[in-house]
Amino acid sequence: MTIVDRAAATLEAIRTRSPRIHCITNDAAHVLTANMLLAIGALPSLTSAREEVGDFVRSADGLLINLGTLDPVRLSAIDVAVEAARQADVPWLLDPVFCDRSSTRARLAGELAGRRPTIVRANAREFEVLAQRLGVASPENFASRTGTVMVRSGAQDLITDGTRRALVDNGHGLMDRSTAIGCAGTAVMAAFAAIDGEPYEAAVSGMLAMGVAGEIAGKRSAGPGSFAVNLVDALYQLDGAQLRERARIS
Repeated sequence: MTIVDRAAATLEAIRTRSPRIHCITNDAAHVLTANMLLAIGALPSLTSAREEVGDFVRSADGLLINLGTLDPVRLSAIDVAVEAARQADVPWLLDPVFCDRSSTRARLAGELAGRRPTIVRANAREFEVLAQRLGVASPENFASRTGTVMVRSGAQDLITDGTRRALVDNGHGLMDRSTAIGCAGTAVMAAFAAIDGEPYEAAVSGMLAMGVAGEIAGKRSAGPGSFAVNLVDALYQLDGAQLRERARIS
């Protein structure tokens, strides 16, 4: 089975099984994250209350930790959520948003990367900060050192588990022009990780799905405002045939 066929099969399974994805994410991303997860076929939850977040994570199929809004409530919930995910063997993803802008955030991102997240997604600037903190030189070194799958996102997305490496060229320029699309995209990748037990394949599939949906949405959009709406619709309508037709993976 090719990676594109695997992505198509996982997408179909998400629609059939409706995995529950718990998201601790930033204020700007809540609504779009929930809508994109619903569109792909997953079920979102978003509480950050320390008293209940452990129960939500243990009953979930995947967890997203996004560092976009680091208030005291989320800081407290993150530790509980990660420990619950580890105990319940729930795959969890780390999105170290703006760790290049704050030493506190960089330190937390480095600590969380050391707790063996299933997948880490970072842009080039964020990855550079994480790499410096861990003393590694490349995404492959980062993945090998931490035992995770590293996704370095950008115009061309790089995905590696330290041994294997894929480049996904799908996407659209408007994906960087609307708030929270990257954050919500990591949640979509969590849905793929919840279904596919192989994190590397799940990461490639999730990035491919987002990239293809972004291309479809871009053709329908006049600008960033309409793009965000069209992206939700494109995810809802996404199917295996579109993935196979449009995939650009090397």
